[in-house]
Amino acid sequence: MTGRVSATVRIACCQLVPDVENPSASAARTRAALADALTAGAQIVLLPELSASGYVFESAEEARALAQPADGPLLSSWVREAARGDAVVIGGFCELADDGRVFNSAALLDGGGVRAVYRKLHLWDREPLWFSRGEHPAPVVPTRFGQIGLGVCYDIEFPELTRGLALAGAQLIALPTNWPREQRPSDDPAPMLRALALSTAYLSRVYVAVCDRGGAERGLAFQGGSVIAAPDGVALAQAHGAESEQLLLADVDLGAALDKRNGPANDAFADRRAECYLSALAHAAAE
Repeated sequence: MTGRVSATVRIACCQLVPDVENPSASAARTRAALADALTAGAQIVLLPELSASGYVFESAEEARALAQPADGPLLSSWVREAARGDAVVIGGFCELADDGRVFNSAALLDGGGVRAVYRKLHLWDREPLWFSRGEHPAPVVPTRFGQIGLGVCYDIEFPELTRGLALAGAQLIALPTNWPREQRPSDDPAPMLRALALSTAYLSRVYVAVCDRGGAERGLAFQGGSVIAAPDGVALAQAHGAESEQLLLADVDLGAALDKRNGPANDAFADRRAECYLSALAHAAAE
């Protein structure tokens, strides 16, 4: 594949409700959701973080029992669906590595197979009890639709990672997530984490697609905050309600993310003063 940009591409986020106690049903639901998205004309399809295994593990042994290698049956079933629709699929899965470690990972694949696997760098809350930390930078993967950068959930709270993906050429940053339900004031119900997606898109003039999960699992409620954001920080599609499964669709021109102008005389990348930022960091370290 090349990094050629298609004029318009349809992005889908499949907001699901996985169940850690019924992984076979969850895996089947990911395949059904992919089929639904492809039927709706999607060309880039996102699934949530840990979309087939569920999230709230009771032990490291349970996480290991639900983990699969990148060449296992779960991702192979996604590859078959991607081939049927000539699509690119990004989804989160519980990965069993060759060396026996377990990772919270995201895969990017198409009908030809798995193109990239990213292992989550920033583990949230109890995740270090189940997962090893990723050791390699988040990748930017060339596809026939454009350059796609990968992250997982908590990664979006580290602007160094998302800015790095944008600087490396990502036109779309794709993030499978499992956002826990926020406790927000009644007069400010908008999810803060969704605002992070919009601001990330705006600051680096890229598209950002966050595919969250909904429902609850072993007492933990999830946000259901899926969103597809444009480079101007506008939400092109967003989920409504955390309990139901939803399919978000947005038609975008990924080529727009190559234009970093944010005003008639300004450019989000060209106006950076990287030499000063580095000097400031060095000064802070010296103190």
